[in-house]
Amino acid sequence: MNDSMQFDPRRSRWIPWVFVGGMLLVVVVNGGLVYAALSSFTGLTTGRAFDRGRTYNQVIQEAARQEALGWQARVTFQAGVVSVSVVDRDGQPVSGGMEGYLQRPLDGTQVPLAFRQTGAGRFESPAVPPQLGQWEARLLLRGAGGDVFEIRQRLIVS
Repeated sequence: MNDSMQFDPRRSRWIPWVFVGGMLLVVVVNGGLVYAALSSFTGLTTGRAFDRGRTYNQVIQEAARQEALGWQARVTFQAGVVSVSVVDRDGQPVSGGMEGYLQRPLDGTQVPLAFRQTGAGRFESPAVPPQLGQWEARLLLRGAGGDVFEIRQRLIVS
């Protein structure tokens, strides 16, 4: 046999380590993804999801009732104040009593709001959310005629 054709075991010793290193890389990346998934999402999208699913026809009826009212709300957050304006289908302001809170979608932190009516169909409440970012205004307007209007709107606190 020729010297150049001889098998040298030292030349191919690194090949098994390539497979070990590749598998180690897969395990590390998957571990990082699992950590990110578990630390950023609570897993709960709707409170009492099973019960709400069983009564879904009532949810649909409530949505139809609210749509039949024809009320529209505009919610804003500026300089530590949540402002809400509500009009009916004819563009006339809707008066009544407003209550609600801000809720952080990821961790469920709630900031209660104390509204006062500042004009026909206009309400304001001071708010100091403990964190910047996305919040959801969950509000309830009880109109002068006894109608109830639920308002949910995402706000960005910067």
